[in-house]
Amino acid sequence: MAYKILIINPGSTSTKIGVYEDETQVMEETLRHSTEEIAQYATIYDQKDFRKDVIVSVLKEKGVDLNDIDVVVGRGGLLKPIPGGTYETTPELLEDLKIGKQGQHASNLGGILAKEIASELNVPSYIVDPVVVDELQDIARLSGHPEMPRISIFHALNQKAVAKRYAKETGKAYEDLNLIVVHMGGGVSVGAHKNGKVVDVANALDGDGPFSPERAGGLPSGALMKLCFSGKYTQAEVGKMINGNGGFNAYVGTNDMRDLVKMAETDDNAKLVMDAFHYQLVKEIGAMAVVLGGKVDQIILTGGIAYNAITQNTMKDAVEWIAPVTVYPGEDELLALAQGAIRVMSGEEEAMKY
Repeated sequence: MAYKILIINPGSTSTKIGVYEDETQVMEETLRHSTEEIAQYATIYDQKDFRKDVIVSVLKEKGVDLNDIDVVVGRGGLLKPIPGGTYETTPELLEDLKIGKQGQHASNLGGILAKEIASELNVPSYIVDPVVVDELQDIARLSGHPEMPRISIFHALNQKAVAKRYAKETGKAYEDLNLIVVHMGGGVSVGAHKNGKVVDVANALDGDGPFSPERAGGLPSGALMKLCFSGKYTQAEVGKMINGNGGFNAYVGTNDMRDLVKMAETDDNAKLVMDAFHYQLVKEIGAMAVVLGGKVDQIILTGGIAYNAITQNTMKDAVEWIAPVTVYPGEDELLALAQGAIRVMSGEEEAMKY
């Protein structure tokens, strides 16, 4: 049976929607929201009806009959830490999305909008592998001080999707594989996938792991402490140094890998930044290989930067002695959300309870 799936993926100033028949995309639209439109609402939850009206209106314009939809899937938000999987939009889950259990972000609206539209259609609704997926082994949680445990916040949706894609393409079960998945976008994350669980990964959001185009990654703690108490910067300004104005932005003033590559052709500093970016990532891959006891079936490179040939070749040269490398460039979040729903609707997986 083919399932017709509506996907809702809210961002800060846009809402991506898609309609799929199983894994075949029927429609995709990015609905842009102006700063003035968003500014009318005091909270993210207050935007719910506005975004819903826009979604329904565009679907109608595109000739999509909502009565044909079998399931609605929303992007998961900042919930409490949970294992990976496809989750039913239960009242408890919806309440934690509403209050922003681990923070407020537009993606919190994904599950809320999915539930509201699905209820009107009398069909099920889910979220899939939100960024708060936490499958860390206990030993990976200790940072060096009990006040600051290591936290799992990473690109779980894409990491899990490409890991399961590799397993399917090789005729193996994800649960039988040891994989290292490297997501490279505005943020980066390197996950150790052991028998279907991401047992170690850096907090990709606010100050851990390799630096990225926009994020500083792990910084020397003593130097960071002195900067925080120097009186030169507010908490918000330091936060922006860590997430937003860190990484490429801090060193060369761009968050675009393509710009950095071009700059590196004539600028020694840009070349050093590019080399350091690759260096930190391959060093993290080496660390994750140790986490997996040296038994790594495959290393997977993914995310937008994985399209870059220099990145591909540099990283392959550095780590292929550990395991073979597969490249799945880009990040198809809508398809990944559809696949999560299909696995539950078809009986391949059971829906998780929040």
